[in-house]
Amino acid sequence: MSKKFKGTGVAIVTPFHKHGTVDFTSLGKLIDHIINNGINYIVALGTTGETATLTEKEKIAVTDFIIETTDKRVPIVLGIGGNNTQKLIEQVKETNFDGIDAILSVAPYYNKPQQKGLYYHFKSIADVSPVPMIIYNVPGRTGVNISVETTLKLANEVECIIGIKEASGNLMQIMQIIKDKPKDFLVISGDDALTMPTICAGADGVISVVANAFPKEFSEMVQYALDGKMLKAKELHYKLFDFGNAIFEDGSPAGIKAALEVLDLCQNNLRLPLVKVNKQTLLNIHNKVKEITN
Repeated sequence: MSKKFKGTGVAIVTPFHKHGTVDFTSLGKLIDHIINNGINYIVALGTTGETATLTEKEKIAVTDFIIETTDKRVPIVLGIGGNNTQKLIEQVKETNFDGIDAILSVAPYYNKPQQKGLYYHFKSIADVSPVPMIIYNVPGRTGVNISVETTLKLANEVECIIGIKEASGNLMQIMQIIKDKPKDFLVISGDDALTMPTICAGADGVISVVANAFPKEFSEMVQYALDGKMLKAKELHYKLFDFGNAIFEDGSPAGIKAALEVLDLCQNNLRLPLVKVNKQTLLNIHNKVKEITN
């Protein structure tokens, strides 16, 4: 099962019309764009999808549309995370997992639980999940770091948990996990800019934001790195490097949506509290897109 999620996953954006409703036409266009250009799986309802601003009906509609449009061409990972463990248990029990291959569950935010609380939070969700689960460590957003010890304890003791999306930015921590993890436990980069060096250290791939815009280049870079073809991987890494930095200057997914509009894949519309990137960042993104596409 874990082999399904090696390579390049894409945390797909949710396109919106100017008046704020979900733009399903553009979502379908984007799904075809990333699948036809070599990505390995799609992550639905992640942070990049502005899931926190979607209604429950919209979440179901977006998920169903992604399943239908993907049509089993690649696996789908569904974001199910939050800071109320019991509510998430109930959500998992009530979710229709037809067409869903795994869950991605972020560490609880705002509460700042102890490591023991993190362990039992993820274990409790995994215990009721009918599909494999990938935990997500992103302390810059959640305010809490899933420690190496907690990650390895979950990896060794909870069969349903098959990997971690690591976005701590701490390569020492990531390498310690890689060094001591069970053989089939996935370590997935959650930072586009650190993907190549993380794979060089032994990671299994990435869940990417950049690959919304440039799936071919990014997935090729990842595959080259996984295959040990580091000169080719390095060339693509640096080709995308400045673009990757530019789209995060004013936050995500504001930057990637600006790029997707330049590429005529969706409109640059967001829901509050997110707003569009500033003019200087927008100009920079435009320039970086042109550098890659020319």
